[in-house]
Amino acid sequence: MRYVDGFVVPVQKKNLQAYASFARKAGKLWREHGALEYLECIGDDLDIQGTVPFPRMIKLKPGETVVVAWIVFKSRAHRDRVNAEVMKDPRMAKMMDTKSIPFEWKRMVYGGFNVLVDA
Repeated sequence: MRYVDGFVVPVQKKNLQAYASFARKAGKLWREHGALEYLECIGDDLDIQGTVPFPRMIKLKPGETVVVAWIVFKSRAHRDRVNAEVMKDPRMAKMMDTKSIPFEWKRMVYGGFNVLVDA
C-alpha cells in the first residue's frame, strides 16, 4: 500500500514566489529520487464554519497563509530510501540553509501516513 509524507507550513504571503521556487526545486529532487507524486497547495478557503480552521490550527501570524503538501511513495520502506537519498543530495543541503529558506521551518507540522483509503 502506498505511503504519504504530509506537511503543513505557514508562509509569509510576501514570500510566496520564493517559496514556490523552493518547492519546485524540492519536488524535482524528490521525484528524481523516486517519489511518485509531490504536491504543494496554498490555502484558499481556510475558515469553514463548524471546523477547526487551518489559520487557528497552525497559529498563523498576520500576513501569512498556509501551505499543505504531500509526497507519495510506493511504501514506507520506499519512503525511507527516497528520503535518505534526498537528504544526502548536495542540492538539498544547499537549499536547507535555515537563514534563507522562505518559511518558518520550526513551525512546520510533518508526519508519515499509511494510506487508509485509496478511492
